[in-house]
Amino acid sequence: MSIAFAIAIYFVIWWVLLFAVLPWGVRTSEEVGEDTNTGFADSAPYKPRLIPKVIATTIVSAIVFAGVYAIMVHHVITLDDIPFLPDYEPVQEAH
Repeated sequence: MSIAFAIAIYFVIWWVLLFAVLPWGVRTSEEVGEDTNTGFADSAPYKPRLIPKVIATTIVSAIVFAGVYAIMVHHVITLDDIPFLPDYEPVQEAH
């Protein structure tokens, strides 16, 4: 696996997990008991706490990426292990 490919895979994993983590613990101003500010949506988070969410996303992404890396590099799962893919014969090079 090249460095560029590894960075691209980590980037995709990080963004997907960020969108999964963003709603954790979100409370609106109304839920907290504060007045809503004019010009803001009623559903806007009171305190979004983005820094802890970015840190959690980075840690979880590193763990998920380590699993994906191990599967890809050590061939834990090959294409032949996926049941719905057809079996292909290896291509022989003509000399």
